[in-house]
Amino acid sequence: MDEFLKELEKLKGISAVFSMWDVSFALILSFLLALVVGKVYKETHNGVSYSQSYVQTVVLMAVVVSIIMLIIGSNIARAFSLVGALSIIRFRNAVKETRDVGFVFLAMAIGMACGTRFYLMAIFSTFVICGFILFMAKMNLFAKDIRERILMVQVPGDFQYESAFDEIFRKYFSDTGLISMESVGKDDMIELIYSVSLKSRFKPQQFLAQLRKINNNNKVTLIEGQQQVDL
Repeated sequence: MDEFLKELEKLKGISAVFSMWDVSFALILSFLLALVVGKVYKETHNGVSYSQSYVQTVVLMAVVVSIIMLIIGSNIARAFSLVGALSIIRFRNAVKETRDVGFVFLAMAIGMACGTRFYLMAIFSTFVICGFILFMAKMNLFAKDIRERILMVQVPGDFQYESAFDEIFRKYFSDTGLISMESVGKDDMIELIYSVSLKSRFKPQQFLAQLRKINNNNKVTLIEGQQQVDL
């Protein structure tokens, strides 16, 4: 019994560097600041791959990192032991957007600041960085007018595609290139796939209508380029 009490005294000495108030305040503050980050991410996200689970993970990461920093404190032994324990975790989910990595690091920074009790730094940095993100989203900084598209045209097997589209391509495209061709269906149809660059005054409805007149009203598909499709 005496030995057990001695062990409790040792544990009490280890945890005496911070109080329950420190723990509670660090957790609550990191959670609130991470909510701000999550809201900014939601408001500035573009595309169709928005994930509620990812945003909740970002919030959770800030809170967990804050408690980890409280546990480590200035103890090097605890720091190495936590590194060893966390190294067994394997992350298999690929990040769909490089922008998401920035939010992960922001959440980690918030957690580290709160866990090391740099509360004012955590608050100030969160709002300043979120302000930067909102500013870039509002001003649409670094956006580029991407005119590359993928054009898919189905034609009969005996169709002379080599020169049939030259005139309409010169009218609507500044550059074209045949990527591939393959047979489709059971009616001896061929699907041609082109990489095209649109001219400034491109009218898709008018173009598709004119192209279908040339390919005998078969299927024509104009899809966005890789840079603009978010799946």
